[in-house]
Amino acid sequence: MMHASGGGKVFLWRLERARHVETWEAGIGAEKAGGRWNSRGRRAVYGSLDPATAILEVAAHKGFTTLDTVPHILLCAEILDPDCVHQLAIDCLPNNNWLIPGTPGQGQQQYGDGLLDEHPFFTVPSTVSRHSWNIVLNPDSARGKYRLCLQERFSLDTRLNPPPDPW
Repeated sequence: MMHASGGGKVFLWRLERARHVETWEAGIGAEKAGGRWNSRGRRAVYGSLDPATAILEVAAHKGFTTLDTVPHILLCAEILDPDCVHQLAIDCLPNNNWLIPGTPGQGQQQYGDGLLDEHPFFTVPSTVSRHSWNIVLNPDSARGKYRLCLQERFSLDTRLNPPPDPW
């Protein structure tokens, strides 16, 4: 079930490298590499419905050391019309393995491309935290349907990247 934040509002949270913050909404990284819900060559922007999941998602891919040593920006965009956010119907997925960590297959990426064709935003369960949700934005059809409401420098709690244990 998609959880909206405060008063039925829906927010997209994203942790972006500082050097890429000006193009955060372009979907360039997902276009170059492909992602869980898009094929290579297809633009998409991945975020989460809450900031903690956004941070955890980036940590799963880059590691806490990178988040501790490379400048990142925490962004939040409010979806102006929550009704334009499609919640993925988990029971209708062709393959339940799409929701577990691992390399996505071609079928999953093509399915995601179809969702991007149909919806400006869609939500999917996080593979990092199964009770949390991610949101995927189509940079073309979502234009004008959200507004950036927060952009701040991110600082990792240093306890998440401790020095090596000397023993």
